[in-house]
Amino acid sequence: MIETGLFYIISYLFPSRGEPWPKKSRPAKSTTQWYIDIVLNAKLADYSPVKGCMVIRPRGYAIWERIRDEFDRRFKETGHQNAYFPLLIPMSFLQKEAEHVKGFAPELAVVTHGGGEELEEPYCIRPTSETIIWAKYKDWIQSWRDLPLLINQWSNVLRWEKRTRLFLRTSEFLWQEGHTAHETEKEAVEETLRMIEVYRDVVERYLCVPVVVGVKSDTEKFAGAVNTYTIEAMMQDKKALQAGTSHFLGQNFAKAFDVKFQTREGSLDYVWATSWGVSTRLVGAVIMTHSDDKGLVLPPTLAPEEVVIVPIYKNDNKVAVLAYAEKTLAALKAAGIRALLDADDSSSPGWKFAEWEMRGTPVRIEIGPRDMASEKLVMVRRDTGEKSFVAAADAASAARKLLDGIQTSLYERAVAFRDANTVKAGSNKELMDFFGAEGKGTADAHGGFAEALWCGSAECEAGLKAKVKATLRCLPLGHQEGVDGSCALCGAPAKHRAIFARNY
Repeated sequence: MIETGLFYIISYLFPSRGEPWPKKSRPAKSTTQWYIDIVLNAKLADYSPVKGCMVIRPRGYAIWERIRDEFDRRFKETGHQNAYFPLLIPMSFLQKEAEHVKGFAPELAVVTHGGGEELEEPYCIRPTSETIIWAKYKDWIQSWRDLPLLINQWSNVLRWEKRTRLFLRTSEFLWQEGHTAHETEKEAVEETLRMIEVYRDVVERYLCVPVVVGVKSDTEKFAGAVNTYTIEAMMQDKKALQAGTSHFLGQNFAKAFDVKFQTREGSLDYVWATSWGVSTRLVGAVIMTHSDDKGLVLPPTLAPEEVVIVPIYKNDNKVAVLAYAEKTLAALKAAGIRALLDADDSSSPGWKFAEWEMRGTPVRIEIGPRDMASEKLVMVRRDTGEKSFVAAADAASAARKLLDGIQTSLYERAVAFRDANTVKAGSNKELMDFFGAEGKGTADAHGGFAEALWCGSAECEAGLKAKVKATLRCLPLGHQEGVDGSCALCGAPAKHRAIFARNY
């Protein structure tokens, strides 16, 4: 039997079941419906019989694998090792860190029965693993010689969400969670900042999603953390998406689980801790950042296939055209390009063009009898639709150049979009005008990030959220020196520069 902390029923706000992809422009539908149609019709994910959860289909999972593998490589380069901890966590573990359990209580799913009997102690399905990991760290850490302990886990977690959307926010999701223990506060802080930089670098360079790096306010930080660092991205509907977080936990969990170590001087001290994580939410970030009215748009780094070859032939030239296409395919693969040949006779070339556009394949190669006769082929960019005629002998080098150009272009376009939709608000009126009272202002039309000075008051945060449903996303790193002026929310002396936005 499973009970929830506060929510017993999860219902999707947007129960679309994937009608055929429309061939008209997006204004006829909401951004929400546009996004869901892409997820369903590109066969990335589907709804689960368990409300609030999703089924990740092979193409969606292939994209996640590429994201996962790149992060995993970077984690190992920075000295981390993978491990695995149980799905079920004793309720008493969560109760040891009061702020932590308070923060997660509304999202907990609790197992009360097993094997037909009521359990002596309920188990929580992990919403995150700090507590069960720190229970083991108590056994593993005795001396400064055992530190640092740098462990990462790839797993699933469950948070009983009230409002869900495929990839962007689901009750069960896949993620990684790093949990590290350190000898000194300085080392733990350095680790926290190191990992948020790894997140920034991978998300920007590999996913082509620009982010703002900053620290969360006390209201928005992770439950049980001293400081939470975040990367915040802007989606095409101008809402913010928290794309990854890294937490400096201080000695909070070490004290809760009595994890002490013998110092170099021979005394006992509590260890210093961090935790950090990204999830399948990043697949949603890629969809929402780059896609268009034809469907999914993928950076070449994430595409299961970078190039698809679509042959165009009739019965009398089919064998020759396919042989020409196979030769091109072999050249691309020999150059290390992920490519495939769509030789399926059951669909027309035009249908295939639309289908591969929907799937987001970065480059399409068209080969017909005329191309074969002239020893050329046609390359089409998915992101712009631009066509180029290339000598067949240069197919691999031309494709690689095109793929590199797409990778750069997608990032630059996303940066330009974010910058064009970021404003500086110097007063309460400017903030209110931008976000609009009760969510009915200009932000509904153009939205975006509002940069403003802030006094540090939680009451100001709460007031803005209540009025316009905007939250303080972060205090951007590197922009907190020399703050001089008044809080845009209340007029008191300002202490920070902040980014405000509506968010997922």
